[in-house]
Amino acid sequence: MPKVLEFKLPDLGEGLTEAEIVRWLVEVGEVVAVDQPVVEVETAKAMVEVPCPYGGVVTARFGEEGTELPVGAPLLTVAVGPPQERSEAEDAESSEYSGNVLVGYGTAAATTRRRSRVRPATAPAPAVAVVVDSAPAQAPGPVPVISPLVRKLAREHGLDLRELRGTGPQGLILRVDVESAVRAPAPEPAASVATPAAAAAPAAAPAGERIALKGIRGAVAEKLSRSRTEIPDATCWVDADATELMAARAAMNHAGGPKVSVLALLARICTAALARYPELNSTVDTAAREIVRIPEVHLGFAAQTERGLVVPVVRDAHGRNVDSVGAELARLTEAARTGTLTPAELTGGTFTLNNYGVFGVDGSTPIINHPEAAMLGVGRIIPKPWVYEGELAVRQVVQLSLTFDHRVCDGGTAGGFLRYVADCVEHPAVLLRTL
Repeated sequence: MPKVLEFKLPDLGEGLTEAEIVRWLVEVGEVVAVDQPVVEVETAKAMVEVPCPYGGVVTARFGEEGTELPVGAPLLTVAVGPPQERSEAEDAESSEYSGNVLVGYGTAAATTRRRSRVRPATAPAPAVAVVVDSAPAQAPGPVPVISPLVRKLAREHGLDLRELRGTGPQGLILRVDVESAVRAPAPEPAASVATPAAAAAPAAAPAGERIALKGIRGAVAEKLSRSRTEIPDATCWVDADATELMAARAAMNHAGGPKVSVLALLARICTAALARYPELNSTVDTAAREIVRIPEVHLGFAAQTERGLVVPVVRDAHGRNVDSVGAELARLTEAARTGTLTPAELTGGTFTLNNYGVFGVDGSTPIINHPEAAMLGVGRIIPKPWVYEGELAVRQVVQLSLTFDHRVCDGGTAGGFLRYVADCVEHPAVLLRTL
């Protein structure tokens, strides 16, 4: 008899605890090979094709497209051949995974997983609306919740998780269960005292289109809120004459070779400035009450895509020249547009460059990309009246904004960094000293 093996949503690493099913790549009854992608999921950071470690016939899929599943929830079951015919499948069952992992994800949690309990090869039951017991029994033991985001959501809405019945496997409470309970009409008041949260709630929710804060939009909202809550930030800015920078770029491109972008030049300027002012390439360990200065510069840059704002990271930007930085910026930008960035390419940044000038605006007050310590914002470069060599002239002017964590440095350091950046923009030859 064939064995039926259960494949669960793997640990995605990088602090991610759940993913949304975007598209199934296989059907029930289809034969799959070892490590064949079976489903495309969207995490808060990237779109990922998930490979199945088993080869055999798909007997069940768990979750429709659009369903959000926590890590460890069943994805599908596969019937593999008899032991004498499929010894490799037995090996896969004993180790639970084929050995390959998703590119960009960690494997630390894999060593602590327990073997899966085999489920019957039946189609999953359709999802049902969450049920809130009118008089629920307070069951002893832990609440069946994996995701800390689910607990946070319930806490924010004053919901007792013990009063919810989860629609996940073994009664696991999912985010959709909490959201359904929040949207559900309030029951008629019984002979119990209303909680303060319920008493203060408005009689009816405001009308209008409701858009779930999930996926990239939810991740951006959470990170920006955390930044503004935890980081005492301050912003300084300066106008700079970018005429010589633009002339240098034109000369470099005229000389042949790969085209040099303004963003690549600004990235190179940032790494040179961070070498002089390493305080801004750091993070704050609040638990230890320490500032951690990071020797490597992993430069993030803001990129707007159809799926929302993402911040790809150029690794080891401090060791790259303009051509190398430009090539990596181009590669990551294309991956961002096509939705193929891996979580590893979206995490681990130490400083962020935000070129909002592409949107036709001059200035902004950037919000620091938590847990970094600073972000440089760059406005559009446009002709403006400027006093040059004692006379009024039309020059290419840009506004530069630096938002920094005031815990890692004072205004003198931040101002020195920004002034050095402006000097490099106005006189690109200054960079020759750093080569």
